[in-house]
Amino acid sequence: MTDTATANFETTPQPPVDVLTSTRGARRRPAPRRTVKEVIFHVVMIAMLCVALYPVAWMIMSSFKPSEDVVNNVSLIPDPFTFDNYVKAFAGIAGVPFWSFFRNSLLLATLSVIGILLSVPMAAYAFARCRFPGRSAFFTIMIGTLLLPFHVVIIPQYVMYQQAGLVNTYVPLLLGNYLATDAFFVFLMVQFIRSIPRELDEAATIDGAGKLRILVQIILPLLKPVLITAAIFNFIQSWNDFLGPLLYLKRPDLYPLPIALRLYVDESTAAADYGAQMAMAVLALLPVLLFFLVFQRYIVDGMASSGLKG
Repeated sequence: MTDTATANFETTPQPPVDVLTSTRGARRRPAPRRTVKEVIFHVVMIAMLCVALYPVAWMIMSSFKPSEDVVNNVSLIPDPFTFDNYVKAFAGIAGVPFWSFFRNSLLLATLSVIGILLSVPMAAYAFARCRFPGRSAFFTIMIGTLLLPFHVVIIPQYVMYQQAGLVNTYVPLLLGNYLATDAFFVFLMVQFIRSIPRELDEAATIDGAGKLRILVQIILPLLKPVLITAAIFNFIQSWNDFLGPLLYLKRPDLYPLPIALRLYVDESTAAADYGAQMAMAVLALLPVLLFFLVFQRYIVDGMASSGLKG
């Protein structure tokens, strides 16, 4: 039998060795057209990245320029190079040191995140799992608030807080976060909870668990990606908020960093310390950048798992 198989193999025509070698080489060799497309794509992406990052680079380099050169000198490289702007920034303005502004911003951002993480999961769980009259109507109205511009409710809210004696406090800036008024985060978590099998709730109900226990012990651990996503977005939003503190805060010792940056421009004398303003802007950017870099990998997980399931 072995002799017959050998004879059949020998009689079968085999392709020449040079043909096999040339075929394998052709398969391994990348297509020139595809290589050109990849080079063009990467060049375009690098160019777009440079355009997007240029304002940040200009801000950082301008913080090392003398104040009069920030506007008058368009060069990106500081000449001369100075650290005086950071000395002025740390000294503060209007009799308030830099660390006071930083503490106020950190306090507002932290309390805002805590409010979102406490209130939004409960509202989302109610819309996604609980049955009550008018649930669909209330959910539709909540989503509709995303179309309502913030500027429409500025005057009514200000009048309400002023009559309650809450102006010049942090309550108007934080109360909405503890009442789940941010419809975007509620919608995000509702979509995530709807993707969780109801069998988990039913099994916990059979074991005697109530709604609150199901939320705390079953739903919340599964909400980790979307909770971190909401925390990141809310932290950045609260840290960069300018209009809210401008409306409700009147004392410089209560100002967060975005309002403190505005103090470097004196409208009465048309004078401005742009160098110190750029230095404080760089210092204000660092915490947000670090916060984003630490938790950025959770953003894609939270958006992918909550925005495409329903």
